[in-house]
Amino acid sequence: MSTPPPERVVERFPHLDALRAVGALAVLTTHTAFWGGEYTDNGTAGRLLARLDVGVALFFVLSGFLLSRAWLVAAADRTQRPETGHYLWKRALRIVPVYLVAATAALWFIDDNAALSTGERLATLLLSSSMVEPGFPAGLTHMWSLMVEVHFYLLLPLLMLLATGRRRGLDSRRAGAVLVGMLAVSVWWHLDGALRVGEARDLDAGQWLPAYLGWFAVGIGLALAQVLLARGRGGRGVDLLVRLGAQPGVCWAAAGGLLLVASTPVAGPVLLAAPTAAQSLTKNLLYAVVGGLLVLPAVLRGRRADAAPTTFDRLLTHRAARHLGLVSYGIFCLHLPLLHLVMWTTGWELFAGRGLSIWALTLVVSIAAAEVAYRLVERPALRLKSVHPLRRRGAAPAENSTAATGTTTR
Repeated sequence: MSTPPPERVVERFPHLDALRAVGALAVLTTHTAFWGGEYTDNGTAGRLLARLDVGVALFFVLSGFLLSRAWLVAAADRTQRPETGHYLWKRALRIVPVYLVAATAALWFIDDNAALSTGERLATLLLSSSMVEPGFPAGLTHMWSLMVEVHFYLLLPLLMLLATGRRRGLDSRRAGAVLVGMLAVSVWWHLDGALRVGEARDLDAGQWLPAYLGWFAVGIGLALAQVLLARGRGGRGVDLLVRLGAQPGVCWAAAGGLLLVASTPVAGPVLLAAPTAAQSLTKNLLYAVVGGLLVLPAVLRGRRADAAPTTFDRLLTHRAARHLGLVSYGIFCLHLPLLHLVMWTTGWELFAGRGLSIWALTLVVSIAAAEVAYRLVERPALRLKSVHPLRRRGAAPAENSTAATGTTTR
């Protein structure tokens, strides 16, 4: 008689839904502030509004943490690794339907896109505009980050193979070496690689995956530390992270301080002028640390299960905050096409002020549209995640981020 596999302990991270909402609202806010001309008219506050694109770094850190855990847990527990085909099927169901809704709306209803060729439209629908054009079309310019996410999804199984090997068991030094390699590639890309590739093809290679591998590496590093800690294998480095994570106020205050540093010229201009290589790298590294500090207290605090909830816990696990995180992907995808709609219907001038009004109106319609998209598009699509036709019989499913972590990934 065969021995049944050990029962898997479900580990939950209920704070992460709200963090996804923080990221989505930060991105929405920085875009509406730009359209209202707030960057240059409000001194330090305006520069801070410009730096709320740090929400993208928060997304990438969360993705690195959530998606890598399945492989790290399987390696540490010597259980079956996730099946790559099923993992990719779930990722496709998670991002493609709502993206197609946003892309179709922007391509067919925003006047600035009327002259796009069939090839440009096809590239947009395939989420690859930044690979063949300088950027995405009007209303979809923020989708470069989703393209980077998709490329990370495709690369992750290989990264996890490098980090964990084919033999069962988790070697923290091997995994750490992969993370160092990811950071090294990111640094090189900012200092040299993006310029070499981009100039040769007249593309903005600074918006490609290599530039952001360091952000994903921070998330994977947090997942590695959490998996080691949960299995009694934490060392000095993990203990240091736990002590820091036990002080959410300190982590978030430090993140705010680093964001202030990023709002200075050391991290480049706030408008559309190209930064120097050093400025680009500085901003990237600052954002990596900010993203890590925001996520750290939510995943690595070392608190007892019966400990009284703190203010941090109550805020981030509030039902409304978590629900906003649940629909945050729709907010992210739809807010920029809806911002075009807001400006068109109101007749407000670009860069002519009204920043608060633009923000409030865009926020309201984006949340409403995201709620509809979640109920009519996202949730029905996700019901198909268990019917992947190519899943091997007996293979382990990929990480179910809702059940196993208490959250979903963008």
